[in-house]
Amino acid sequence: MAFLPINRAEMEERGWDWYDFLFISADAYVDHPSFGAAILSRLLEAEGYRVAVCPQPDVSTPESLTAYGRPRLGVLVSGGVIDSMVNHYTAAKKRRSEDVYSPGGKAGLRPDRATIAYGNLVRRAFGKISLIIGGTEASLRRFAHYDYWSDKVRRSIIFDSRADLISFGMGEKSIAEIARALAEGTPAELLTGIRGTCYIADNPPKNAVILPSFEEVRDDKEKYAMAANIQYEEQDPIRGAILAQKHGDKYLVQNPMSPPLTQSEMDRIYALPYERAWHPGYDALGGIPAYSEVKFSLTSSRGCFGSCSFCAITFHQGRIIQSRSHQSIINEAKNFLWDRDFKGYIHDVGGPTANFRAPACEKQLKSGACKHRQCLYPGICPNAKVDHGDYVALLRELRAIPGIKKVFVRSGIRYDYCIADRDDTFFRELCQYHVSGQLKVAPEHISDNVLRYMGKPGVEVYNKFKDKYYGICREIGKEQYLVPYLMSSHPGSTVNDAIELALYLKKNHIHPEQVQDFYPTPGTLSTAMFHTGLDPRTMKRVYVPRDPHEKAMQRALLQWSRPENYGLVREALIRANRRDLIGYGENCLIRPKINRESERRNKNGSTDLGRKGSVRKNKGGAQGRGRGSGRKGR
Repeated sequence: MAFLPINRAEMEERGWDWYDFLFISADAYVDHPSFGAAILSRLLEAEGYRVAVCPQPDVSTPESLTAYGRPRLGVLVSGGVIDSMVNHYTAAKKRRSEDVYSPGGKAGLRPDRATIAYGNLVRRAFGKISLIIGGTEASLRRFAHYDYWSDKVRRSIIFDSRADLISFGMGEKSIAEIARALAEGTPAELLTGIRGTCYIADNPPKNAVILPSFEEVRDDKEKYAMAANIQYEEQDPIRGAILAQKHGDKYLVQNPMSPPLTQSEMDRIYALPYERAWHPGYDALGGIPAYSEVKFSLTSSRGCFGSCSFCAITFHQGRIIQSRSHQSIINEAKNFLWDRDFKGYIHDVGGPTANFRAPACEKQLKSGACKHRQCLYPGICPNAKVDHGDYVALLRELRAIPGIKKVFVRSGIRYDYCIADRDDTFFRELCQYHVSGQLKVAPEHISDNVLRYMGKPGVEVYNKFKDKYYGICREIGKEQYLVPYLMSSHPGSTVNDAIELALYLKKNHIHPEQVQDFYPTPGTLSTAMFHTGLDPRTMKRVYVPRDPHEKAMQRALLQWSRPENYGLVREALIRANRRDLIGYGENCLIRPKINRESERRNKNGSTDLGRKGSVRKNKGGAQGRGRGSGRKGR
């Protein structure tokens, strides 16, 4: 095995005087199946094409591309594992100081709006050439979309990047079909029938569902909300319609999603000859930090039928679960044993949701996911098959491999699905074998008002899970904790909702180290709510906290016990007419202001962190959800 060439010298070492595709990526080159560029480039190689990889090119000069020579068939552009704007900026729009997908974690090696910047660089370097864009950034920006960083609605990324096609979703099937068509001599601009792609047309197909135009959704928030809802309803590979959205005198046309991968197709993809390392050219720079998070982790599935409003997995990977075979996963795990850095610990076995290993119900593969019904919200659908048997069997097989000391589950589990299983074998074995001191789950909030907009179950479900978790841990004699992901300022959340959450945290002795402000990223229903003030599913008004100071108060309430948050918490309580929570009573959040200084002098440093239900240290926090951490996708 060898890395694919990343420069002209490496191409010449292979004896190449021509090649088929130039694959440009906003991430550094890591040849591992957790990185979309690695999967797609290796897949094309397996199909018989010559692929050169161009990681993080300099957009100031076309020579960063022309140095490779002109590719025979076309150029593929990926904005990376996560959207470049999410990569660069926090929810407060502050510039991040590092980029874990770049050498040494150095920031600034990719441009803002990387797919657009690279697409225009391709046109400067090669002129008229087949240009296909993909990856998370292109996939989630394929329609006219609200852009949080510029606070405006932008047109489809296909126009600004000057691309011929968007390959949306995970891309394996569509990219292979595109490559075959290009090799047969069909120009990319004529490829209009490939599932999992978007293209530009003068007129929409006769059978297309017509969305409100770019101009309409830009100027009318109701039209934007309507368009967002239609897009979500039709994101299904079985029953999804062709969609068309006018931009000026052209149409953006989306074909239906690619069909789900079969298990054998998934196995083939993960068995491709990856080097499973970053390119050695990065060694002197300190390597690629993000790789350490996935090096000894196993992807077992794709897709998620949880459909949380703030998550783009449904829009990108879809609701139908696709999974690898046990043997495929076991083979990958056994390969860890040959790595000198492997200490016997598998860090994760999962996917977007670790405990989903099969479609929610039998009808999904025949008829698609339900258009107007969620699998888990407001409660678990009666037709859903709640069964952890296959996942339990897989984890047992992994634990039995000689040389494997521990197998952890860290990518997150859907706790409502877990608690709905009448057979608690998985729950018990999870606590016994697969928790490394802390189990991360995502209740996100406890207010029914907020959870309704999030598409999450009521707090009583989380409480039931929490109680059972700690009960099992006591039975097996293990001191283990829950780390709850929590989100402030989601659409629908008022200061009163944040106060309700603060009271819950106090009552349960939970002191979160990190919380996440809602981050309006492309491709989610929650972002549509943030922009429009409407719930796209009902077209009813929804309160949206926009004022930075109010958002700071909501965030402070989630960490009410921190001294530095005292002023914001006090202001929030007074504004909400909750002065009853300022005092010395058992339910009070803070003490009166007049005694703060004397209390600070007398403070003995004791906390509730060691008590049942608390969080000693939340290493992952919730910020990672804004950067793709813990939820695999491309």
